[in-house]
Amino acid sequence: QVQLVESGGGLVQTGGSLRLSCAASGFGLDLYSVAWFRQAPGKEREGVSCISYSSDMTYYAESVKGRFTISRDYAKNTVYLEMSGLTPGDTAVYYCAARYQNLCGMYFEGYDYRGQGTQVTVSS
Repeated sequence: QVQLVESGGGLVQTGGSLRLSCAASGFGLDLYSVAWFRQAPGKEREGVSCISYSSDMTYYAESVKGRFTISRDYAKNTVYLEMSGLTPGDTAVYYCAARYQNLCGMYFEGYDYRGQGTQVTVSS
């Protein structure tokens, strides 16, 4: 079964850290660029970060620059999003998505595979 599965979400206090994982099954992520998106209640989904399949290009939204780091482990077929300095404004459902291109993009529907999301809640 071809799918992306996010994990690592949870409840954390302001200033805390979390590491989200996006694991692929049924296909190899090595030829896919992978992005993280998030959607907070009542807000539109926004692009957070992206890494090209060659890992030579990364993108971060201004709101997370310097706090979030995206990386990938080809052997584990997994992409990670390390989040630190979390604030209540980071509370959202986080989704990962993969596209068969060596190019990042922040249009969720433009990705070939999309996960079901993992909840991140930051308490004040």
